[in-house]
Amino acid sequence: MRFRLLAACTAAALSVTAIAACSSSKGGGKSGGAPVIGVDYPRSDTDFWNSYIQYTPQSASQLGVSLKTSNSQNDVAKLAANAQAFIAEGVKGVVMAPQDTAAIAPTLSQLAAKKIPVVSVDTRPDSGNVYMVVRADNRAYGTKACQFLGTKLSGKGAVVMLEGDLASINGRDRTEAFNDCMKQSFPGITVYGEAANWDAATAAQKLQTDLTAHPDVQGVYMESSFALAGTLQVLQQKGLAVPPTDPKHVFVVSNDGIPEELKDIAAGKIDATVSQPADLYAKYALFYAQAAVQGKSFNPGPTDHQSTIIQVRPGLLEDQLAAPLVTSDGATYGGVSSLKSTDTSLWGNHLGS
Repeated sequence: MRFRLLAACTAAALSVTAIAACSSSKGGGKSGGAPVIGVDYPRSDTDFWNSYIQYTPQSASQLGVSLKTSNSQNDVAKLAANAQAFIAEGVKGVVMAPQDTAAIAPTLSQLAAKKIPVVSVDTRPDSGNVYMVVRADNRAYGTKACQFLGTKLSGKGAVVMLEGDLASINGRDRTEAFNDCMKQSFPGITVYGEAANWDAATAAQKLQTDLTAHPDVQGVYMESSFALAGTLQVLQQKGLAVPPTDPKHVFVVSNDGIPEELKDIAAGKIDATVSQPADLYAKYALFYAQAAVQGKSFNPGPTDHQSTIIQVRPGLLEDQLAAPLVTSDGATYGGVSSLKSTDTSLWGNHLGS
């Protein structure tokens, strides 16, 4: 792995070995011992996060770090309590994925006061700094979904957007980018935005209502796979679960890249997804937590794992991992290239292998 370091080392990308040689160490437990990292799993009610939970101990073993784990169950109060427990247990670093990105600031301040570095995975705090954010470009998720649906609908008709939680930066980024792209590139398409709060039952109910009220709907954008089963069920009930070659087909784009989505794309049940790298989230969240404990520093710039570190604001860096559009044919849509759903590079095709 190569990253751009602060000027104290070099402006060029260096290997991990070179990074260690020119980075000061702040310690991390007993000399030669594995640093203990606290990892809070944000939830375990979706296939995506269960995949991340599965990958985390595998990555810890590969990197040589010890884990203490908790699950905040989509509750910022539980996340705050879990962070306090990590402090009491003497962890050297913390990985978290706050679902409420506005309310996490006090917890970040408490960890900073204890000099415990934090890596935020998948989400980015609205305020307060962390050592590194590890996530994909969530605005690109919305844009890719827009370009796919807009192309398939030839710029006409209507689509339903099943939004996540707008208290989360991920929900806001995907929603805003999808709307912006539609307004700019496909003004002839009407978007019915539905706040679903990452809740499957809410998404299914609102989709059913929209399909009844707006028979011209020919596309659905699900901001994550939380809505997958409900969407397929509603389409089945409405007699719209037909092959892509049928004029009644409703084009469905999801976000996540879980194995079920890839199977559904191959079967013609849905049409596309944007693959969130659950495996790389686990790997690089722990990599940066370990680097923080070791006193390493990074600069904005390209990495050797096909991502780019950007500066979000002063003192806050984000490693934006690749998240490809996935389709049945691997074609290009509105300038956005895609991978075939059978591509072996997709984590959803080798989960558990």
